[in-house]
Amino acid sequence: MSDILTLTMNPAVDLSVTADAVTPTHKIRCREERREAGGGGINVARVVRRLGGDCRALFPAGGSMGDLLVRAVEKEGIATVPVRIAGETRENFTATAAATGEQYRFVLPGPLLSEAEWRGCLDALECCETPRFVVSSGSLPLGCPASVNGEVARISRALGARLVVDSSGDSLKAALDEGVYLCKPSLRELEGVTRTKLPDRASQLAAAKDIVSAGRAAAVALTLGDEGALLVTAERAWFAPPIEVEVRSAVGAGDSFLAGFMWSLAGDLPWEECFAWAVAAGTAAVLTPGSELAERGDIEHLRRDRVLVEPLW
Repeated sequence: MSDILTLTMNPAVDLSVTADAVTPTHKIRCREERREAGGGGINVARVVRRLGGDCRALFPAGGSMGDLLVRAVEKEGIATVPVRIAGETRENFTATAAATGEQYRFVLPGPLLSEAEWRGCLDALECCETPRFVVSSGSLPLGCPASVNGEVARISRALGARLVVDSSGDSLKAALDEGVYLCKPSLRELEGVTRTKLPDRASQLAAAKDIVSAGRAAAVALTLGDEGALLVTAERAWFAPPIEVEVRSAVGAGDSFLAGFMWSLAGDLPWEECFAWAVAAGTAAVLTPGSELAERGDIEHLRRDRVLVEPLW
Protein backbone atom coordinates (compact mmCIF):
# COMPACT_ATOMS: atom_id res chain seq x y z
CA MET A 1 0.00 0.00 0.00
CA SER A 2 1.29 3.47 -0.89
CA ASP A 3 1.33 6.05 1.88
CA ILE A 4 0.29 8.80 -0.53
CA LEU A 5 -2.39 8.95 -3.22
CA THR A 6 -2.53 12.10 -5.34
CA LEU A 7 -5.70 13.24 -7.11
CA THR A 8 -5.30 15.52 -10.15
CA MET A 9 -8.65 16.39 -11.70
CA ASN A 10 -7.19 18.50 -14.54
CA PRO A 11 -3.82 16.96 -15.49
CA ALA A 12 -1.68 18.05 -18.41
CA VAL A 13 1.28 17.26 -20.56
CA ASP A 14 3.65 20.19 -20.07
CA LEU A 15 5.61 21.25 -23.16
CA SER A 16 8.52 23.63 -22.56
CA VAL A 17 10.93 25.21 -25.05
CA THR A 18 13.65 27.86 -25.20
CA ALA A 19 13.96 30.55 -27.88
CA ASP A 20 16.44 33.36 -28.39
CA ALA A 21 13.61 35.88 -28.03
CA VAL A 22 9.80 35.85 -27.89
CA THR A 23 8.40 38.53 -30.20
CA PRO A 24 5.05 39.09 -31.95
CA THR A 25 4.37 38.37 -35.65
CA HIS A 26 7.70 36.70 -36.51
CA LYS A 27 8.29 32.97 -36.40
CA ILE A 28 9.96 31.96 -33.14
CA ARG A 29 12.53 29.21 -33.62
CA CYS A 30 12.50 26.97 -30.56
CA ARG A 31 14.94 24.45 -29.11
CA GLU A 32 15.39 22.33 -25.95
CA GLU A 33 11.93 20.83 -26.35
CA ARG A 34 10.70 18.87 -23.32
CA ARG A 35 7.41 17.12 -22.63
CA GLU A 36 6.63 16.08 -19.06
CA ALA A 37 3.69 14.90 -17.02
CA GLY A 38 2.01 17.81 -15.26
CA GLY A 39 -0.86 18.97 -13.11
CA GLY A 40 -0.77 19.65 -9.37
CA GLY A 41 -1.12 16.17 -7.89
CA ILE A 42 0.99 14.52 -10.57
CA ASN A 43 3.79 17.00 -9.94
CA VAL A 44 3.58 16.26 -6.22
CA ALA A 45 3.84 12.53 -6.92
CA ARG A 46 6.86 13.03 -9.19
CA VAL A 47 8.86 14.89 -6.55
CA VAL A 48 7.81 12.51 -3.76
CA ARG A 49 9.14 9.68 -5.94
CA ARG A 50 12.43 11.53 -6.52
CA LEU A 51 12.85 11.80 -2.78
CA GLY A 52 12.43 8.03 -2.49
CA GLY A 53 8.79 8.00 -1.40
CA ASP A 54 6.06 5.69 -2.62
CA CYS A 55 2.87 7.10 -4.13
CA ARG A 56 0.05 6.55 -6.58
CA ALA A 57 -1.46 9.08 -8.98
CA LEU A 58 -5.19 9.13 -9.79
CA PHE A 59 -6.28 11.31 -12.71
CA PRO A 60 -8.63 11.42 -15.72
CA ALA A 61 -6.97 10.73 -19.08
CA GLY A 62 -8.32 11.04 -22.60
CA GLY A 63 -7.14 10.72 -26.17
CA SER A 64 -3.57 10.33 -27.43
CA MET A 65 -2.35 13.04 -25.07
CA GLY A 66 -3.87 11.11 -22.17
CA ASP A 67 -2.02 7.98 -23.27
CA LEU A 68 1.22 9.97 -23.40
CA LEU A 69 0.51 11.30 -19.90
CA VAL A 70 0.00 7.81 -18.45
CA ARG A 71 3.26 6.61 -19.99
CA ALA A 72 5.15 9.65 -18.72
CA VAL A 73 3.92 9.17 -15.15
CA GLU A 74 4.63 5.44 -15.12
CA LYS A 75 8.10 6.06 -16.60
CA GLU A 76 8.98 7.82 -13.35
CA GLY A 77 8.09 4.75 -11.28
CA ILE A 78 4.70 6.01 -10.11
CA ALA A 79 1.72 3.68 -10.04
CA THR A 80 -1.19 5.19 -11.97
CA VAL A 81 -4.97 5.02 -11.53
CA PRO A 82 -6.16 6.57 -14.82
CA VAL A 83 -9.88 7.17 -15.36
CA ARG A 84 -10.74 7.22 -19.05
CA ILE A 85 -12.63 10.23 -20.41
CA ALA A 86 -13.91 11.14 -23.88
CA GLY A 87 -12.09 14.47 -24.19
CA GLU A 88 -8.42 15.03 -24.96
CA THR A 89 -6.07 15.64 -22.02
CA ARG A 90 -4.74 19.19 -22.23
CA GLU A 91 -1.23 20.30 -23.13
CA ASN A 92 0.28 23.39 -21.50
CA PHE A 93 3.08 25.41 -23.08
CA THR A 94 6.00 27.33 -21.55
CA ALA A 95 8.49 29.36 -23.58
CA THR A 96 11.65 30.88 -22.11
CA ALA A 97 13.37 33.78 -23.89
CA ALA A 98 17.10 33.12 -23.58
CA ALA A 99 18.02 36.78 -24.17
CA THR A 100 16.11 38.04 -21.13
CA GLY A 101 15.33 34.94 -19.06
CA GLU A 102 11.65 35.90 -19.17
CA GLN A 103 9.18 33.05 -19.15
CA TYR A 104 5.87 32.91 -20.97
CA ARG A 105 3.33 30.37 -19.71
CA PHE A 106 0.25 29.34 -21.68
CA VAL A 107 -2.25 27.27 -19.70
CA LEU A 108 -5.12 25.59 -21.54
CA PRO A 109 -8.51 25.03 -19.88
CA GLY A 110 -8.57 21.30 -20.56
CA PRO A 111 -11.40 18.97 -21.58
CA LEU A 112 -15.03 19.24 -20.52
CA LEU A 113 -15.85 16.39 -18.14
CA SER A 114 -19.33 14.95 -17.95
CA GLU A 115 -20.86 14.27 -14.54
CA ALA A 116 -20.31 10.55 -15.11
CA GLU A 117 -16.61 11.19 -15.79
CA TRP A 118 -15.82 13.36 -12.77
CA ARG A 119 -17.89 11.07 -10.57
CA GLY A 120 -15.87 8.21 -12.02
CA CYS A 121 -12.77 9.79 -10.47
CA LEU A 122 -14.50 9.89 -7.08
CA ASP A 123 -15.60 6.26 -7.50
CA ALA A 124 -11.99 5.30 -8.28
CA LEU A 125 -10.87 7.09 -5.11
CA GLU A 126 -13.41 5.15 -3.04
CA CYS A 127 -12.15 1.87 -4.52
CA CYS A 128 -8.45 2.55 -3.97
CA GLU A 129 -6.49 0.60 -1.41
CA THR A 130 -6.53 2.98 1.53
CA PRO A 131 -3.57 5.39 1.64
CA ARG A 132 -2.50 7.29 4.74
CA PHE A 133 -2.74 10.59 2.86
CA VAL A 134 -4.85 11.80 -0.06
CA VAL A 135 -3.49 14.88 -1.84
CA SER A 136 -6.00 16.81 -3.94
CA SER A 137 -4.05 19.41 -5.89
CA GLY A 138 -4.57 21.61 -8.92
CA SER A 139 -7.39 23.24 -10.83
CA LEU A 140 -10.72 21.66 -11.66
CA PRO A 141 -11.65 20.86 -15.28
CA LEU A 142 -14.60 22.32 -17.11
CA GLY A 143 -17.84 20.65 -16.05
CA CYS A 144 -16.53 19.75 -12.61
CA PRO A 145 -18.28 21.60 -9.75
CA ALA A 146 -16.32 23.29 -6.96
CA SER A 147 -18.08 21.01 -4.48
CA VAL A 148 -15.94 18.08 -5.67
CA ASN A 149 -13.25 18.76 -3.08
CA GLY A 150 -15.90 18.58 -0.38
CA GLU A 151 -16.80 15.12 -1.64
CA VAL A 152 -13.12 14.19 -1.73
CA ALA A 153 -12.90 15.24 1.92
CA ARG A 154 -15.87 13.05 2.88
CA ILE A 155 -14.52 10.05 0.95
CA SER A 156 -11.04 10.46 2.46
CA ARG A 157 -12.53 10.58 5.95
CA ALA A 158 -14.56 7.42 5.27
CA LEU A 159 -11.39 5.70 4.05
CA GLY A 160 -9.52 6.74 7.18
CA ALA A 161 -7.08 8.83 5.13
CA ARG A 162 -5.86 12.35 5.93
CA LEU A 163 -6.69 14.86 3.20
CA VAL A 164 -4.23 17.49 2.03
CA VAL A 165 -5.56 20.19 -0.32
CA ASP A 166 -3.85 22.67 -2.63
CA SER A 167 -6.63 24.51 -4.42
CA SER A 168 -8.28 27.91 -4.64
CA GLY A 169 -11.59 29.75 -4.52
CA ASP A 170 -14.80 27.82 -3.94
CA SER A 171 -12.98 24.52 -4.45
CA LEU A 172 -10.68 25.23 -1.49
CA LYS A 173 -13.60 26.51 0.58
CA ALA A 174 -15.59 23.33 -0.10
CA ALA A 175 -12.72 21.22 1.26
CA LEU A 176 -12.19 23.44 4.32
CA ASP A 177 -15.90 23.35 5.12
CA GLU A 178 -15.62 19.58 5.43
CA GLY A 179 -12.30 19.73 7.31
CA VAL A 180 -8.85 18.72 6.06
CA TYR A 181 -5.53 17.75 7.60
CA LEU A 182 -3.38 20.30 5.76
CA CYS A 183 -4.08 23.06 3.26
CA LYS A 184 -1.38 24.86 1.29
CA PRO A 185 -2.70 28.15 -0.06
CA SER A 186 -0.73 30.94 -1.64
CA LEU A 187 -1.38 34.41 -0.25
CA ARG A 188 -3.79 35.16 -3.09
CA GLU A 189 -5.66 31.91 -2.43
CA LEU A 190 -5.90 32.58 1.31
CA GLU A 191 -7.19 36.09 0.64
CA GLY A 192 -9.77 34.55 -1.69
CA VAL A 193 -11.06 32.25 1.05
CA THR A 194 -11.08 34.92 3.76
CA ARG A 195 -12.38 37.59 1.34
CA THR A 196 -10.00 40.15 2.83
CA LYS A 197 -6.58 41.58 2.10
CA LEU A 198 -3.76 40.20 4.26
CA PRO A 199 -0.96 42.74 3.82
CA ASP A 200 1.35 41.77 6.67
CA ARG A 201 2.53 38.81 8.70
CA ALA A 202 0.19 39.55 11.62
CA SER A 203 -2.92 39.45 9.42
CA GLN A 204 -1.67 36.36 7.57
CA LEU A 205 -1.02 34.51 10.82
CA ALA A 206 -4.42 35.52 12.18
CA ALA A 207 -6.22 34.26 9.06
CA ALA A 208 -4.40 30.92 9.15
CA LYS A 209 -5.01 30.61 12.91
CA ASP A 210 -8.74 31.23 12.40
CA ILE A 211 -8.93 28.33 9.93
CA VAL A 212 -7.16 25.99 12.36
CA SER A 213 -9.15 27.17 15.40
CA ALA A 214 -12.42 26.57 13.54
CA GLY A 215 -11.40 22.96 12.88
CA ARG A 216 -11.28 23.50 9.13
CA ALA A 217 -7.65 22.32 8.94
CA ALA A 218 -5.16 20.84 11.37
CA ALA A 219 -2.45 22.97 9.76
CA VAL A 220 -2.09 25.75 7.19
CA ALA A 221 1.11 26.07 5.14
CA LEU A 222 1.03 29.51 3.54
CA THR A 223 3.46 30.17 0.69
CA LEU A 224 4.44 33.81 0.17
CA GLY A 225 6.64 33.62 -2.92
CA ASP A 226 9.79 35.68 -2.51
CA GLU A 227 8.71 36.66 1.01
CA GLY A 228 9.04 33.15 2.45
CA ALA A 229 6.41 30.87 3.99
CA LEU A 230 4.40 30.33 7.18
CA LEU A 231 3.18 27.18 8.91
CA VAL A 232 0.43 27.41 11.53
CA THR A 233 -0.94 24.57 13.69
CA ALA A 234 -3.14 24.66 16.78
CA GLU A 235 -0.15 24.89 19.12
CA ARG A 236 2.72 26.35 17.10
CA ALA A 237 3.62 28.64 14.21
CA TRP A 238 6.83 29.01 12.19
CA PHE A 239 8.23 31.36 9.56
CA ALA A 240 10.77 30.44 6.89
CA PRO A 241 12.51 33.40 5.25
CA PRO A 242 13.17 33.19 1.50
CA ILE A 243 16.41 31.65 0.28
CA GLU A 244 18.31 33.74 -2.25
CA VAL A 245 19.02 31.63 -5.32
CA GLU A 246 19.25 32.17 -9.08
CA VAL A 247 15.72 31.69 -10.39
CA ARG A 248 15.58 29.76 -13.67
CA SER A 249 11.86 28.95 -13.66
CA ALA A 250 9.00 29.34 -11.19
CA VAL A 251 6.99 26.48 -12.71
CA GLY A 252 6.22 23.75 -10.19
CA ALA A 253 7.59 25.51 -7.10
CA GLY A 254 4.33 25.21 -5.16
CA ASP A 255 3.90 21.56 -6.15
CA SER A 256 7.49 20.79 -5.15
CA PHE A 257 6.92 22.56 -1.80
CA LEU A 258 3.90 20.34 -1.14
CA ALA A 259 5.81 17.24 -2.24
CA GLY A 260 8.58 17.94 0.26
CA PHE A 261 5.92 18.31 2.93
CA MET A 262 4.16 15.08 1.96
CA TRP A 263 7.34 13.01 1.80
CA SER A 264 8.20 14.22 5.32
CA LEU A 265 4.69 13.62 6.66
CA ALA A 266 4.77 10.07 5.31
CA GLY A 267 8.04 9.66 7.19
CA ASP A 268 6.34 10.73 10.45
CA LEU A 269 8.57 13.76 10.89
CA PRO A 270 7.38 16.60 13.17
CA TRP A 271 5.64 19.65 11.68
CA GLU A 272 8.70 21.88 11.89
CA GLU A 273 10.87 19.38 10.03
CA CYS A 274 8.19 18.80 7.36
CA PHE A 275 8.05 22.55 6.85
CA ALA A 276 11.82 22.76 6.43
CA TRP A 277 11.84 20.02 3.78
CA ALA A 278 8.94 21.73 2.01
CA VAL A 279 10.83 25.02 1.83
CA ALA A 280 13.91 23.22 0.51
CA ALA A 281 11.91 21.45 -2.20
CA GLY A 282 10.02 24.57 -3.24
CA THR A 283 13.26 26.52 -3.53
CA ALA A 284 14.98 23.70 -5.41
CA ALA A 285 12.26 23.84 -8.08
CA VAL A 286 13.21 27.37 -9.16
CA LEU A 287 16.76 26.19 -9.88
CA THR A 288 15.56 23.98 -12.75
CA PRO A 289 14.64 25.14 -16.27
CA GLY A 290 11.26 25.13 -18.02
CA SER A 291 8.62 22.93 -16.44
CA GLU A 292 11.17 20.73 -14.66
CA LEU A 293 10.60 20.06 -10.96
CA ALA A 294 12.87 19.93 -7.93
CA GLU A 295 15.79 17.49 -7.98
CA ARG A 296 16.70 15.40 -4.95
CA GLY A 297 20.31 16.58 -4.72
CA ASP A 298 19.27 20.25 -4.71
CA ILE A 299 16.59 19.59 -2.08
CA GLU A 300 19.02 17.81 0.23
CA HIS A 301 21.68 20.50 -0.17
CA LEU A 302 19.23 23.32 0.58
CA ARG A 303 17.75 21.50 3.56
CA ARG A 304 21.19 20.84 5.01
CA ASP A 305 22.82 24.22 4.40
CA ARG A 306 20.30 26.94 3.60
CA VAL A 307 16.85 26.47 5.18
CA LEU A 308 16.05 28.47 8.30
CA VAL A 309 12.82 27.90 10.22
CA GLU A 310 11.99 30.44 12.93
CA PRO A 311 9.43 29.62 15.65
CA LEU A 312 6.86 32.41 16.12
CA TRP A 313 5.05 30.96 19.14
